[in-house]
Amino acid sequence: MPESIPAPLIIDTLKDTFREARGGSTRDPLGWILSVPDTHQKTVLAALDKERPLRVVTCATEDEANAIGAGLWIGGEPCMLMIQHAGLYASVNTLRGVSMDGKIPMFYLIGLLSRERDREPRESRHSMVRFCSPLLNTFGVPHAIMEGPDDVHFIPEYFRLSRERRGPTAVLVGLETS
Repeated sequence: MPESIPAPLIIDTLKDTFREARGGSTRDPLGWILSVPDTHQKTVLAALDKERPLRVVTCATEDEANAIGAGLWIGGEPCMLMIQHAGLYASVNTLRGVSMDGKIPMFYLIGLLSRERDREPRESRHSMVRFCSPLLNTFGVPHAIMEGPDDVHFIPEYFRLSRERRGPTAVLVGLETS
């Protein structure tokens, strides 16, 4: 049964992931999180306001976040995007053009807003939840779903994979964070 993941666990995992990306450095900032307001991951976003080593930039759109992320990567700064599934749908062309065709590593944490606890996402009554993974499959974007605290290891794995393949990867956040 899926369970909610505590925000502090996600934040600690993000810090470790960015530290690793910087070769173990404790430099400030460790990394950049580009977000578009996301109610599914609101506890993480609220807690990030207190995290000095992680810089958060709230963007107006996912397209803007993708463009800023590309600039940060070109400048040598590690970053990731925190969005909802609706934002993935809205920014498919930018994901394709910037990350895939431009070969810019982009790592996405994508909240599955309205995901039912008692159903697999592919069986959801909500089309936005049901079609998220198939859309990523269509574009060949490697992804995994975090179904509970034991799955946070997907964050550093898929972050590294985005760098190795020089393209997009995603981790879907199954239930609203706690």
